[in-house]
Amino acid sequence: MLDEYKLRSIVDQLLRSATSVGSNLEEAKAASSKREFLRDVQISLRESREAVYWLRLCAELKFGPEAQLRELIGEGDQIARILAAIVVSTKRRMLVGYAVFAICILNSALLLS
Repeated sequence: MLDEYKLRSIVDQLLRSATSVGSNLEEAKAASSKREFLRDVQISLRESREAVYWLRLCAELKFGPEAQLRELIGEGDQIARILAAIVVSTKRRMLVGYAVFAICILNSALLLS
């Protein structure tokens, strides 16, 4: 059986990573650029994956009701997938924006020559 110190350490890590997801998404909502938004959402994604890791560890150590932990793991996985989709679509939109910008510069250069 885990001693109280080790158990507390796991709970603290889970609490930190899980609450960090929401706090970083709040930061993303206030981002001043797409790049800043993307960075904050990527941090939330990493933190959500870490929270799922700690939940899986809790399930393996039988710390809490198994059915409830499995449900939380499933919800954590869904959150991570949603955040990953946001990251991918944001990167895609940023690349399209860069391509349009590059085409405009090329077009301007060709018109001036």
